[in-house]
Amino acid sequence: MDYKAISALLEKYWNGESSLEEEAMLKAFYAEPHPDMPEDLEEAAPLFQYFGGGEAIPAEPEWDPLPFTETITPVPAKIVRMRPGYNWMKYAAVLLMAVGIGYALKEHQHTKQQANQQLAMEEEQRKAYQETKKALALLSRNLNKGTEKMQQLSYFNTAAVRLSANN
Repeated sequence: MDYKAISALLEKYWNGESSLEEEAMLKAFYAEPHPDMPEDLEEAAPLFQYFGGGEAIPAEPEWDPLPFTETITPVPAKIVRMRPGYNWMKYAAVLLMAVGIGYALKEHQHTKQQANQQLAMEEEQRKAYQETKKALALLSRNLNKGTEKMQQLSYFNTAAVRLSANN
């Protein structure tokens, strides 16, 4: 077979456009050895040799139903008596689980309360900071007014001293 035709069939196969007959031709081609095969065709050889070797696998033997036709004699069931206090460990385990879950819920609630208290305290501190900042700004403004008045008074005193020195 021509290698160009095999390349075209292989291209159709990789594109998913090949028919069953063309795939059978590819399997037949790769089943025979070709010593002068181009490298691009050698890449697909293991795949088609694997598919082509499927006929060599022996079929599974048929199922033999004879071993299952024997009659099974029922074994009498063992009677187990239940004693109320006999399995005390499972009751203790349930009790411990309940105590553990209760403790975990209580701790979760306590942690949540602490977080809320922390948030409330931070909010209160923030408000106190804002109020202090306002008060200090008011004080600063009034001190600046007082400083201006003191400078005016100082100018007046200096002028009064000069006038009294001249007279």
